[in-house]
Amino acid sequence: MEGFIDWLFGTVALPKVGLPAIFVVSLVSATLLPLGSEPAVFGYIKLNPHMFWPAVVVATLGNTAGGAIDWWLGYAAKLALVRFRKRRQQREHAQEHAEHRRHPRQPHKPALNQRYFRWMRRLGPPTLLASWLPAIGDPLCTLAGWLRLPFWPSLVYMAIGKFLRYLAMTVALLTVPDSVWHGIGASLRGLF
Repeated sequence: MEGFIDWLFGTVALPKVGLPAIFVVSLVSATLLPLGSEPAVFGYIKLNPHMFWPAVVVATLGNTAGGAIDWWLGYAAKLALVRFRKRRQQREHAQEHAEHRRHPRQPHKPALNQRYFRWMRRLGPPTLLASWLPAIGDPLCTLAGWLRLPFWPSLVYMAIGKFLRYLAMTVALLTVPDSVWHGIGASLRGLF
């Protein structure tokens, strides 16, 4: 087992694999799986400062692709629910006619008015600028698909938000002196 773990860490080591590892980690971290890509991006840039912009762009692309996956998951879930309800209504309708009796009709949901649609168009995709937030970003992308917000504008706003996050996070982490990181590492070693 130890040999497998050594092989796995050697295979996905950032200095050897580089930008593809950043892309994969960023993609996986943008799905609903609990994984953070910031340490991988920061570590890679710390090891290769000349790769700052390529790493930020690749991380943004990976994280945006993961957000697009979340959008499609929400969209597919909504379609599945609509199909399920339609099949259930068809079964109920068929049962009504088979039994030759009338059931009282269930009230239908009221139609959405135009004000609601204007509000969704105005605030819809731009809300995905907040898709970089740690706790709500991934579910926000899924909700955008569920609400059937336009895909391409949603993707653009996701990319802008995620790019700004990686840029700000990496610049902030690079401005912290190395002695702080060494102190944090020493205190963590003391705990374990």
